[in-house]
Amino acid sequence: MIRTFATLSVAMVLLASCSGTATDNASKPTADSADERPTAVPVTDVDPTLRDVAASIDTVTYVSRSGVNDGGTHVSAVVLVPKSTPPVDGFPIAALGHPVTGITPDCAPSQSPTLLGLAPTVATLLRAGYVVAVPDYQGLGKPAVTDDDYNHYYPYLDSTTAGYNMIDAARATHTMVPQSSTSWAALGVREGGQAAWAANELADGYGWGMKLVGVASISPISDVMGLADAAQAGTLSDGQKVVFARYLAAMHREYQYDVELDDFRRGTAQQQWDALMGCRSDKPEVIASTIAPADLKPSGPEALSTLRGYLRKTNLPQGPALAPMLVSYNTADQVPPFEWTDRALAAACKMADTITIQQRPDPQTDLTTALAWINDRFKSVPATNDCAGRK
Repeated sequence: MIRTFATLSVAMVLLASCSGTATDNASKPTADSADERPTAVPVTDVDPTLRDVAASIDTVTYVSRSGVNDGGTHVSAVVLVPKSTPPVDGFPIAALGHPVTGITPDCAPSQSPTLLGLAPTVATLLRAGYVVAVPDYQGLGKPAVTDDDYNHYYPYLDSTTAGYNMIDAARATHTMVPQSSTSWAALGVREGGQAAWAANELADGYGWGMKLVGVASISPISDVMGLADAAQAGTLSDGQKVVFARYLAAMHREYQYDVELDDFRRGTAQQQWDALMGCRSDKPEVIASTIAPADLKPSGPEALSTLRGYLRKTNLPQGPALAPMLVSYNTADQVPPFEWTDRALAAACKMADTITIQQRPDPQTDLTTALAWINDRFKSVPATNDCAGRK
């Protein structure tokens, strides 16, 4: 089965509760961009931890696809090749989705010598023999080709866009690294976990030429419907306020003639808006702590209904997953709360997904603990399925 593709117009999205129609065969990015070969530029400013274990480090620009309007886009990713000798069937590929620190172009792994703190995880993957791709996501970073204003932004929390970006990063990596395999895995934390999960749902119809063997999502942002309820009730945590504000900014950019920002923000939230978007100022959560609940909530029933409709479009799951999945989350998580992840898992299990579920007592932001699980997927070891009690 193929994941539902949300490609309807805004009017149809709202009338149909923001769900798309299933397709039999997902098309490639737009015809005028689909034949563009990825391009690479060597990375010079990089953490020594990575330089010591990588044979090459490049920023690759590749063609991907918008989940909002289906248009072709250009996305950048950092691609790192290990120093080890490739196996007979080529290096396996690991696409690593990053947690988001801001939604402005400079908030990208490719703009950070440490890849936004992912250097230790990437180094571990390189030592394990993986070619690693770290996509910036659409609208982040500085791809070699700049899209028009319609697509030159980051559609924060749009799961379809993030999933496309992950799949296309793996495909571009295989194109640029001939000693790599077509087999790949997706990993990620928070927003990166959402991207990896969405890639798993999209891969059946969109992952041509590649073989997805497994996905590890750590504390993924998955079921996001709770954002609307918490905003309406005035119970958003400081971290959730940041996520909510960034989602509103993206929603307004995507549907600016249909979504009025001031239907959802006022007071301190309006005054501090730009500071909540970036990654160079004080911690956004500190700024969010000064925002009163009444300053970041829907203005009335119509605004609340609109918000729920758009959130439904990006909610996970949207459809069945292709490959086995590891979902690891913390029962003390606030972004996202574990109850939201539980809802997403219950829905995914009803779609007959194969999911290894790990509930942790402590926070985890390092993906290296998932490496053993990923290694087993490349060895074709059957994954434990913990969905039996959740269907």
